[in-house]
This record gives sequence, C-alpha cells and structure tokens, in this order.
Amino acid sequence: MPRRSANSKRVAGSDPSGQSRRKRESMGQLEEDNKKLALAMVAALSAADEEWVAKNYAEDFQIWVTGSLPFSGTNDRAGALAGMPAVLDLFPEGLEFTVHSMVAEGDSVAIEATSSGKTVRGDQYSQEYHFLMRARDGMITMWKEYMDTEHARQVLVGE
Repeated sequence: MPRRSANSKRVAGSDPSGQSRRKRESMGQLEEDNKKLALAMVAALSAADEEWVAKNYAEDFQIWVTGSLPFSGTNDRAGALAGMPAVLDLFPEGLEFTVHSMVAEGDSVAIEATSSGKTVRGDQYSQEYHFLMRARDGMITMWKEYMDTEHARQVLVGE
C-alpha cells in the first residue's frame, strides 16, 4: 500500500479524482441518458421523423456537417429543420442507420454508425459516419457529422 505523507488526508466516500460516489453515479446516469437520446436521434433519422427531431432540438441547437458539399457547414435550429425535407426527399424509401458503437462522457456522445438506402435516382448510398452529439437537460444542443464526403458528392450531388 502506498504511503501517504503526514499532510495528506483521505476523505471518506471519495476517489483519487476527488469526486464523491454520488457525483460519479449522477454523471454515469447523465451519460446513460445522453446515450439513450443519441440512439433515439438515430432512430428518428432512420424513420424520417421530423416531428421527433423538432421536439428534441434545443432552441440554441447547431448542426455541423464536414466538407464542402452544398449541405456542409454550420446551421442553427431553424436552418437544420428547414433543410431536413430536402435531405429526406433524396431517399424516398428512407435511409436506414445502424449504430455500431457509442461512447459517452459528460454532455457528449460519440457515435459510430453506417447508413444504407436508395436515392431518388435509384443509386445505392452506403455511408460511414462519426457523429458527435451534445445534450443539455435532455435536449440535443449540437450534432456534428463526419462522413466520406467524396462518396456523398458522387452519389448525392452527382459530381
């Protein structure tokens, strides 16, 4: 057992990081709740459920999409919701998302996922993603989307 100096104190119910057991448990619950919210978001995207998305975006929500595609960059809540029908119209039969892994820490959830669907032109679209979601009080405040932009450009934009 390591020796403590005469000046060091051990506080009952704490760990070396200084967090109490209750604090660690509440953080664990926050992370589990945020993971459930992230899974629900991906399910809503698969179901093209615009209503669920609108109800679960915080007023200060922002979305960021990687690359230089027409839909890349940062949008606020209004811009994200206004652009959603155009994205959904690209996939008349839907775009099915599959979550492969998730890691949560505090207000952030990292998600590895894939999608598959046919475009309005009949082209197969299969994409790999890394999403980063941030949440506050059970609402989504940020969604970042990393993907293969070259594949998206070829299939969705037609360049």
